[in-house]
Amino acid sequence: MTTAKPKVGFVGLGIMGKPMARNLVKAGYSVTVFDLVGSAVEELVTDGAAAGASAADVAKKSEVTILMVQNSPQSEAVLLGQHGILEGAARGHLVVDMSSIAPLVSQKLGKACAAKGVDFLDAPVSGGEPKAVDGTLAIMVGGKQKDFDRARPLFDKLGASAVLCGEHGAGNVTKLANQIVVAANIYAVAEALVLAQKAGLNPETVFKAIRGGLAGSTVMEAKAPMMFNRNFKPGFRIELHFKDLNNVMETARDYQIPLPMSAYLQQVTAALVNSGKGKLDHSGLLQFAEQISGVEVKKP
Repeated sequence: MTTAKPKVGFVGLGIMGKPMARNLVKAGYSVTVFDLVGSAVEELVTDGAAAGASAADVAKKSEVTILMVQNSPQSEAVLLGQHGILEGAARGHLVVDMSSIAPLVSQKLGKACAAKGVDFLDAPVSGGEPKAVDGTLAIMVGGKQKDFDRARPLFDKLGASAVLCGEHGAGNVTKLANQIVVAANIYAVAEALVLAQKAGLNPETVFKAIRGGLAGSTVMEAKAPMMFNRNFKPGFRIELHFKDLNNVMETARDYQIPLPMSAYLQQVTAALVNSGKGKLDHSGLLQFAEQISGVEVKKP
């Protein structure tokens, strides 16, 4: 016995959302899309999706609606605002917010959905544009088991892993934990390469020497070559990591815990954003370490 694929709505076709929606189309789902940028919608229509007139229209034509927007205010507007998803969603509809937002906002959205008989998951992702393109994202989920099970076939087309972490908001707490580790790792790699460069070593050689030891990591493999090749084309922008670190510190205040490393990294990313470098890949954290040391990392 085969189960028919649900009709899927997708709102938010940015650097992450566009390839994610495209992967669902490729997997044979009927996908209706909406974004404020008309050219992004046109691209997906060319790929086989249908265009929605608004977030509400997308939800009205779908059984499951995924949203992938920048931050908490956008999630609230798309879900709760005029012409938002809840205007068009019928009882039993499933909303999957794959945006990286504040956990308490996810809890608020979950309650608003429940009040209208709509199911909700917060399901932020990690992996940046490359893994969005090849469908190997890590997906961190908050919500009920039954809703997770319902969304699992979609997650399998979007990611290499999907883990139910707890109730509403748990997915975004997990994502914030992920972003602390990623930012700290990137900046540690940056400082290591600055030291190597200052000492007269080839940073690529140092990378090759340490990658197989305890210092080796997925972050190092992805970001160190970008650093010494001076390639800061964004897969995940500094300004978005700054946003995530702001959410980390907001959540830390909510729970009344000190996170000094996260606070420092928030300031590093703030400095880069304020100096006009926010649209660089987050491997560009290197440029802060370079600026304060007077060293430029590059291969001979």
